[in-house]
Formats: sequence, structure tokens, C-alpha cells
Amino acid sequence: MFIDGRKETFNALKALRKEYKVFWIHAASLGEFEQGRPIIEEFKKMYPNYKILVTFFSPSGYEIRKNYDLADVVCYLPFDTSKNVKRFIKLAHPDIAIIVKYEFWPNLLNQLHRTKTKTILVSGIFRENQVFFRSYGKWMRSFLSSFNHFFVQNETSKSLLNQFNFNNVTVSGDTRFDRVYKILHQDNTVDFIEDFKDNTYTIVAGSTWKEDEELLVNYINQLASEEEKFIIAPHKITDETIDALRKSILKKTILYSERNNVNLKQYQVFIVDTIGLLTKIYSYANVAYVGGGLATGLHNILEPATFGVPVIFGGNKYQKFNEAVELIEHGGAKTILDQLDLNTLLVDLKNNELLRGEMGTTSKTFISNNVGATPTIMAYIKEQLQ
Repeated sequence: MFIDGRKETFNALKALRKEYKVFWIHAASLGEFEQGRPIIEEFKKMYPNYKILVTFFSPSGYEIRKNYDLADVVCYLPFDTSKNVKRFIKLAHPDIAIIVKYEFWPNLLNQLHRTKTKTILVSGIFRENQVFFRSYGKWMRSFLSSFNHFFVQNETSKSLLNQFNFNNVTVSGDTRFDRVYKILHQDNTVDFIEDFKDNTYTIVAGSTWKEDEELLVNYINQLASEEEKFIIAPHKITDETIDALRKSILKKTILYSERNNVNLKQYQVFIVDTIGLLTKIYSYANVAYVGGGLATGLHNILEPATFGVPVIFGGNKYQKFNEAVELIEHGGAKTILDQLDLNTLLVDLKNNELLRGEMGTTSKTFISNNVGATPTIMAYIKEQLQ
């Protein structure tokens, strides 16, 4: 998939005829796409005559968003060889290029610079241990000159860039806040989840990995009372993984794919063996557990937070996720390292409505206080396209 999908890139780009104006946005994976999505939506409203190209590096992003309706072409970014990127830029001929958060490919940036393509980084985060800021990083740092402007998430990133005379920097925050804030204004009703929940205290565990599920299942099997329900939306959905998860749970469990013509109220655990529903399902949570922190990397904690839900996640390697650091500091989220941590926290939250309320209010306020990155970026784009 990773290799084969790239074989179709250049054929896909042929749809972008030379007379078209092209707006290109690149996201490494699904999380970065969600950061770029508010910009795509606003750009489409402001410039309907432009064709929109979306590229991914990772299959996990491409496979889920390959049919994204606002894009004219969705494809993989080719591997970063000089030959590949020259062909890519020639076929895509973007009037403006947006790179989300990171993805600093030297040949690509060099070619964008050579073709004088307006290039912008959005929702960027820089850290002092990155190669750009090391004594031996001058070569990589030189490619940052390809960017016309950096829109970064925090003052630390701006300061690091300023130290090396990159002064074309704006602290705009994270565009994902704009994305998740808009979710509140859509219809988040899911009838079968309402039936399953049945006004019962419910924990929603989203984007879980095996490491998360082992702890959650132990809690469900050993400590969960009849007065609490669980919705688990695994990150990996295959017949094998879903079947293994289900068999590990001793409480009465049903799958999304089995939901029709049954009395959902009588089940205690609901496993979501499909994609695309998690955001709405978070609106039914009394507490949300977000997966990935004990595995490869934390998933999106902003989606449950926007609904005013207390957030839990695993692991202590979340420093790369600015929103996780800040939400913990504010008190809207808590992290766990092992089974005892999870058990203690879930029992505390179940029994302490005041604590849940305080954490939930903090989460919701945290989201509303951080919106606004998209208008700032769009104002700059509008200026560049005049």
C-alpha cells in the first residue's frame, strides 16, 4: 500500500490541467489533515475557481481521506528524490503550497524555492533538539528559507526560528481548535448510541491500540459496575483484532455491525468496528479515554475536549503534543501509566461528579480560548493571492 499507492500519483496529477489554478496542501497523516482541513474549507469558500490538491505521506491518512469531497485530487506525495519532486511540481503546478506542522523534505523544499511557489507552514511546532537548531544542522536549516511564512503553535517555536534570523513567523496557534470547535455546531446525534447509552454513565475509548485495550478490558472485567457502559472504537479494525477484543471482554458486548434489530440497552460494551463515527460518539461520553499514548503516539484529544468531557490518555511521552501538555496543565486531562493508575482514576471519576464537571468545563474552555488560527492564516493567503 505504502509503495503501490505512490505508483498512481503522477497519473492522478494529470487531472490538474495547466490552465487550472491549484491550491496544494500536504499532510503527513490523518492528524495533520485535520489541522489542514479548516484551511481547505475556508479556501474553497473564498476561491471556488481553484482546484484543490491534497497529498499524504502515510497510508493511514490517504486511505481514510482519499475520497474527500472538497479536494479535486487526493494522492500520495512521491518519495523525496530530485527527479520525483521536479515531476511532481511540474504536474501539480501549485500557485500556493501549504505544508502542515512538519514534513521538511529537502528536495521538495528546494524545488518549491526554485519555482518561486508561495510556500507556507501551518500549525508548526519547533523544538530545540531538532536538527535545524543543532550546530551540525546548517544544511537542513537552509531549506527552511523556502518558506514564505511560518504559522506556529507557540512562542517557543517562534523564538527558535528568530534565533536563526527567520523573522517571517506568526504565532497563530493550532488550526485543529477551529476544526473541533465547529463540531459543536453540527448535528452530533447518533440514534443507536443513544439507545445503547440509555442515560447511563458511559466511558468512550477512542482510537485505542492493543496496549490501551488490555488495561481497559481488565478494568471492565474486574471493576466495572452495572451502572457504567463502555464504547470502544479501536484504531485498527480487522476481523482478527475485533474478534480478539470481543473475546477478551467478559461483559455483554455488541459490535456496530450487529446493531440492527437488537435491544442495545441490554449490552454493557459497544465495539465500533467501522470508521467515521468517533467524533459524534464522543458527545455521548461522561469520560473519554484517547488511545495511542501507550503505543506509537497520542491520537486527537481535542475532539472529546470540545464537548466538555474529561480526557484520559496513557503514557508519559506526550511532550510533542502541545495540546496534551497544556490540557494537563490546565486540569482538563489526566494521564495514566499502568493498570493501577487507570483503575484508580476511573473509579474516582465515576464516583466524583464534581471532579468530572470541573475537568469537563476546563476542557471546553481550553478549546474555546484557542480558536482563531484559521482566520489569521487565511488573511495572509488572501494577501499573497492578490
